[in-house]
Amino acid sequence: MTNLIIDLDNTIYPVKSIGEKLFAPLFNLLRSPKYNLNSETIENAKEQIMRIPFQKVAKQFNFPDALTNDALTLLRGLTYDEPMTYFEGYETIRELDTKKFLLTTGFKALQESKVRALKIENDFTEMFIVDPDASTRTKKDVMLEIMEKYRLSPADILVIGDDPQSEIKAAKELGIRSFLVDPEDAYPEAPADYRGVNLNEALKYIG
Repeated sequence: MTNLIIDLDNTIYPVKSIGEKLFAPLFNLLRSPKYNLNSETIENAKEQIMRIPFQKVAKQFNFPDALTNDALTLLRGLTYDEPMTYFEGYETIRELDTKKFLLTTGFKALQESKVRALKIENDFTEMFIVDPDASTRTKKDVMLEIMEKYRLSPADILVIGDDPQSEIKAAKELGIRSFLVDPEDAYPEAPADYRGVNLNEALKYIG
């Protein structure tokens, strides 16, 4: 059976289900008058923070260095310990008798806390957290490590994720098939081999 490399945020669970509560301290920081961000920038940044790593958001919106540094200090200590719910379809994927690897980008303590809150820590052969705050390692690097460690070829793997510029791009570059979770059809030009609105639709490509 196909081995799976699966993203976490917006792939296994919807970030928006916890985002306003989880990132409340960060959003309050963005609103601080000392950083002089206008309301449109704040709202657009909030939307992106629920999609991609904060470091990319800071560059995208050209945040002042002081804001970036204060936000990073805050995020390094952030965790989430309230109940969370995963997307429909994950129940089936977690029961598949194959190797499954969690590959997520974010602050290590925060990502680990979300895994515990979802109660999925025992679902994976191995879990990998790419923390841009601590390393220059990328998802592509980790995919190569997985193939070498577990003696897998690109044909043995399906990558499942929501970000065309992250895990989907890495899979394409390595010749690994990919499934894009895209419920709003936001990325019609993404280089994914397959796409669908939820994890149930990925099942047909796991042979």
